[in-house]
Amino acid sequence: MEITLNGEPRAIAATMTVLELLAQEGLGERRVAVEVNGEIVPRSRHGEHALASGDRIEIVHALGGG
Repeated sequence: MEITLNGEPRAIAATMTVLELLAQEGLGERRVAVEVNGEIVPRSRHGEHALASGDRIEIVHALGGG
C-alpha cells in the first residue's frame, strides 16, 4: 500500500502497524514521536495502531544535547 512518510511517498506491506514501520526504518529502539494524519500516536499504542493506504506519517527523532 502507499503512504507518505515524512513528506515522501512510500510503498509498504499491505498490513503494517506503527511499530512494524519503525522497525523497518531502523527506529525500533529509538525515542521518536509518531504522528499519523495529524494525530500523535502514543508509544503504548504503536503495536496496535494499523496503518492504512493514504496515511500521512511523520516521525520525529528526539535529540539530546548539552
